[in-house]
Amino acid sequence: MVKEGCTHVIVETTSEGIKQWRHAGIWYDVAVFTNLTPEHLQAHGGSFNAYREAKGMLFKSLMQHPAKIFLGKKVDRAILVNNDSSEKTYFFAFPADKKMTFGKKEHADWMAKNIQATETETSFDINEETYLLKILGEFNVVNALPAIAIASQFSIPPEKIRQGLRELTLIPGRMEKIDEGQPYTVLVDYAHEKESMTAVLNTAKTIVPPGAHILVLLGAEGGGRDKVKRPIMGTIAAEKADVVIVSNVDPYEDDPQEILEDIAIAAEMGGKIRDKNLFVIADRREGIQKALLEAKEHDIVLITGKGAEQSIVIDGIRSPWDDRDVVREELKKLKK
Repeated sequence: MVKEGCTHVIVETTSEGIKQWRHAGIWYDVAVFTNLTPEHLQAHGGSFNAYREAKGMLFKSLMQHPAKIFLGKKVDRAILVNNDSSEKTYFFAFPADKKMTFGKKEHADWMAKNIQATETETSFDINEETYLLKILGEFNVVNALPAIAIASQFSIPPEKIRQGLRELTLIPGRMEKIDEGQPYTVLVDYAHEKESMTAVLNTAKTIVPPGAHILVLLGAEGGGRDKVKRPIMGTIAAEKADVVIVSNVDPYEDDPQEILEDIAIAAEMGGKIRDKNLFVIADRREGIQKALLEAKEHDIVLITGKGAEQSIVIDGIRSPWDDRDVVREELKKLKK
């Protein structure tokens, strides 16, 4: 990157990566805290506190290296925290040259107001400036806020920031629309835990036409991932979707049926009925086929869990897979 003249780098730094010291030798200038959910507890001994502390190591490291000089100016080592998170105090307490907050629920330095979401775009205001996102989902506003804050921190003009957001029309695997001329909407998304599943289903509820239905295909990972989330996701799907299809995501070496049943039983407790509006189909392609066959005109079909991932792991065997390609293939079959 240095040889190519790159001057700024944004790194998604995971707690597991930090635990394995993959970040060692990188001098971060801005540490951003977005949220904390019990997704990777097994990698941290099953302890939420250990998981949080692993993330905290990144924030702790900020002031352990000298401040950089860029274009003749000192670069402030900054902390940027989601003010809507219940964990904000922990991350905001680390030392830094500068501390900032972002959010939409409580007062923050970078606070989104007047959020207006439609089927094609979302607009919001910050300090009298209006920003427009052409990607689906009000939750993307909270993702855009730290980007706006960081760009501003590095003196990028507001109009350039607005232009950059306006021109962002696709994040692969994030509420990505698959259109093969079918009379209903199909969206592929990574959603695989409580917060993301809630967000995508809430987005679907805001754009689904009156009288139309929401269908969701979901599953959960094996391989030591958080088991507690499975029934929670089943409950959310039952509450917010009209039809629920439970299918494989990445069971790894775990028993796929056990994972599916953990979700399905919770969906049943939430009021769904098997073989009526709840279907358990282990084979993911068959699950996608079922979702598309059940969809009617103007419905919204959400294919969640894998987004733009390029493989699926079943019984320890990794095979090529892309939800978006499979959905296109199955839609084309239905047109024949």
